[in-house]
Amino acid sequence: MTTLFAVIVILSWLWLGLSALPAGLEARMPMPYMIALTPFLWIPLVITAGVAAWQHEWGGMCLLLASAVMTSSQRISYWGTGLTSGTKRETPRETDLADRGTTCETLPNQFAVMTLNCRYGRANAESIVAAVRERHIAVLALQEVSDELVARLDAAGIADLLPYRQSGEPQDTDNGGYNVLFSRYEPAAAVPNVVEIPAADVPAMTLKLTDEAASTDTPQHSRTITFCSAHPKSPMRGCADWSAGILGLGAVAKASAIGDHNIAVVMGDLNSSTDHPSFRALLKSGFKDASLTQAAGPNLTFPRWVKWPRIELDHILFTPGLKPSGVRSFEVKDTDHLALTATLTLR
Repeated sequence: MTTLFAVIVILSWLWLGLSALPAGLEARMPMPYMIALTPFLWIPLVITAGVAAWQHEWGGMCLLLASAVMTSSQRISYWGTGLTSGTKRETPRETDLADRGTTCETLPNQFAVMTLNCRYGRANAESIVAAVRERHIAVLALQEVSDELVARLDAAGIADLLPYRQSGEPQDTDNGGYNVLFSRYEPAAAVPNVVEIPAADVPAMTLKLTDEAASTDTPQHSRTITFCSAHPKSPMRGCADWSAGILGLGAVAKASAIGDHNIAVVMGDLNSSTDHPSFRALLKSGFKDASLTQAAGPNLTFPRWVKWPRIELDHILFTPGLKPSGVRSFEVKDTDHLALTATLTLR
């Protein structure tokens, strides 16, 4: 039995080692899925530790319990201070986010955002509109959208609450549908695709901040926040494209239009969690994760139809300058993901 316990411990450490690979090297099947299941390894490990205790294998029991704690290390970070993202900015690619006018509405210094994967456009439009109304959402990011869903959203009155929108261009590389942004405030700029990744277009809207929220040390340039709706491919649609899509979103944080005083917010089903090296590399490119930063526990979003076990796939990311609060997930009818919402406050 001692040998069996030793083999189980070694296998668990090898499994854990997948999360420590350099970003991109985990982009081979079935590693993305194995990494996603890492937080649940504690279950068989604790059971095996119980067997070891029954067999009076105290050394094996301790190693198995230590391994069980290690499998939950990333989730434990949601209750602590979280990961620290770098703030250095580079400009590998110019993005068209410049102001296209001088008259537009402005964001207040505190506002609510929401993101939802709409499951091939099947999500219940009335439920989405009701959530926007009840939660006072200022910017809504949707993924896996169809023309039929947009028509149902219009019929449900989405334009009365969020009159401005920008969608990506439907194309063959879409994974389940295209991405859309809705806004309560008129954007100063909007583009259908702000960054090239091997997945659906990443539409973006740039909104100006109110004068009192704007930086006083940059009087000639009011601060802006650029919002993006993103959906990298799932590993089953191509592991290489999956990792490249996640890593490619880092260009948004590094864009010259964001610079040192403007802010970028990326929302969507990113098909990854903090256990994945590619996602942690995205955070290090300049983003912070709202749920991780809030440090009040993870917000698990998939699958909707079971309370447990769930994994975290949907995220609200932002560059320095915002403070998240009220981050939580909740159900929307007829989709497989939970929606994710947060209140963002200018720091």
